Amino acid sequence: MHPLSQRGFSLVELSIVLVILGLLAGGILGGQSLIRAAELRSISVEHQRWVTASQSFRDKYFALPGDMANATAFWGTQVAGAACVTTASSSATTCNGDGNGRIDLSANSNEIFRFWQHLANAGLIEGNYTGVQLTGNSRSTGAGNAPRGRINSSYWFVEDGSSNDAGAARYFQLSHGNYFMYGAWSNNNPPALRLLPPPELWMIDTKVDDGRPARGKLIAYRHDECTTSGGDPTQLNADYLLDDNDPHCAILYIQAF
Repeated sequence: MHPLSQRGFSLVELSIVLVILGLLAGGILGGQSLIRAAELRSISVEHQRWVTASQSFRDKYFALPGDMANATAFWGTQVAGAACVTTASSSATTCNGDGNGRIDLSANSNEIFRFWQHLANAGLIEGNYTGVQLTGNSRSTGAGNAPRGRINSSYWFVEDGSSNDAGAARYFQLSHGNYFMYGAWSNNNPPALRLLPPPELWMIDTKVDDGRPARGKLIAYRHDECTTSGGDPTQLNADYLLDDNDPHCAILYIQAF
């Protein structure tokens, strides 16, 4: 080819390419933003699903899931006595709770995980759950014994919060009752690792509650990193750290049912 016939891109052609690249970049970023918004909305949707299922269960069986004292009369006995705390179920067979109105660790049942199994047995939520912890830790949560959240590596957890009412590490000092926790998976523990940046949790809190990390029903967990509490669990007037975009927060929905 003659040298004079070789040429580069014209300014018009370069402009068109740059416009196309800009549109592609904008589309990708816009898509990521939409995906994240859907993930954040899913938290409130899932929480409401667990609350509704729990209330429906109580209306039908006159007891709370997990805490139900006659669950084996409906679904059969997995194993008798204290062994039921650590003996996983592969079917609907289960354990009785102690019927005290709290989702806790009773002597003969792991109520905090039988909770999910009872709801599934009743057809009120999807999934199959073992009813026991994953490892030797009584609160070890993960695939198989609790629902996974839509956000990557997130799980749901339920427990009576009486032991945390005095402001245990990272809990605000207030009455928790039976609460749901939502956070990132933690090996051999409940899902309490950092999941959301404070501005994202503030946004969720503002939409469904009061926008305050230690007020209302939605409470910030890991307040020492997520809020202005300064690590003091009695600082119930703390605010979210809205200038911090690193994931520091997990969520508690207290007095859930």
